[in-house]
Amino acid sequence: MTTIDEETLPQTGTLPRAGRNRLAAFGAFLRSGAVFILLALLVVGFTIAEPAFINIANLMSILQAVSVVAILGAGVTVTLAVGGFDLSIGAVAASSVMAASYAMIVWGFDAYATVPLALAFGATVGLVNAFLIVRLKVPDLLATLAMMFLLSGLQLIPTAGRSISSGLTLPDGSKATGAYDPAFLLIGRYSIFGTLPVSVVLMAAVAVVLFILTERTRIGRLLFATGGNEVATRLAGASTTRLKTLAYVISGTLASLGGIVIAARVGRGDISSGGSLLMDSVAAALIGFAVFNLRRPNVLGTIAGAVFVGVLLNGLTMLNAPYYTQDFVKGAVLVGALALTYGLGRSNP
Repeated sequence: MTTIDEETLPQTGTLPRAGRNRLAAFGAFLRSGAVFILLALLVVGFTIAEPAFINIANLMSILQAVSVVAILGAGVTVTLAVGGFDLSIGAVAASSVMAASYAMIVWGFDAYATVPLALAFGATVGLVNAFLIVRLKVPDLLATLAMMFLLSGLQLIPTAGRSISSGLTLPDGSKATGAYDPAFLLIGRYSIFGTLPVSVVLMAAVAVVLFILTERTRIGRLLFATGGNEVATRLAGASTTRLKTLAYVISGTLASLGGIVIAARVGRGDISSGGSLLMDSVAAALIGFAVFNLRRPNVLGTIAGAVFVGVLLNGLTMLNAPYYTQDFVKGAVLVGALALTYGLGRSNP
């Protein structure tokens, strides 16, 4: 009987399987690094179209412009980690702008009293949000939406709807005699070595601290566990009540920090400040889901998402693109990031 050596048979499955593995690995690489690849392409494209784009002063201007959005987005990221959502961050930031301005212009506080006061205000709002959500069982979207409306109206009452600046006329007819503390203005206007804005340093510090907290500590693991399966986390012995409270306090405090940066930058308590901060920070947090293909909230992804949108909008502005296209571009980027994360990611073998 004729025999056939198995080693002489063509291994028809080897190459296709190896090819599929290489293709899958390449696809995983593209998904994990897509935001950074697109960011690099944007920088190269804008630099070719407008060489001034790559100027260090312009790059620092981009980072300074996105610093507030990134800080607020980091707060949103923490609430997303516990399965919640904070719609009040924009209103908290705007109210912090007004509170800081009122403290200095009307009460005559200096920077060293104003900054802790504003941060305490944000933390208190976070505690109230947590009480509504954790203790009273109000759905997070409804609780934070109600807080957003409450703060939007509350910030207008002390000044009868006026913006706050030196010489403000108070509701009783008297004039405010205070002024912005120069030390406070340094937070939004000073650059270290004439190059690195303080607000960018604050953004980097928030990113590092929250990255360590969420990715390298037991508390961080429990935060994500709470968002993944709250019942199982509670049965494992963790206090989901405290974890959720911590998340909303962090979110409120960071929103106030963003408000402080805005107030220090503009030197005025503008009643219209913070109008687009909610949507921009949420967009940054959601784009962050696509970074490293993690498909979950992560602080570094949020910072990368904020920088990505900032680079895109700055480049379009330098190319004289119509201003009314910016929201469309941000929406298109968000849709693309989510499609990449949840749609194409499912096809990974």
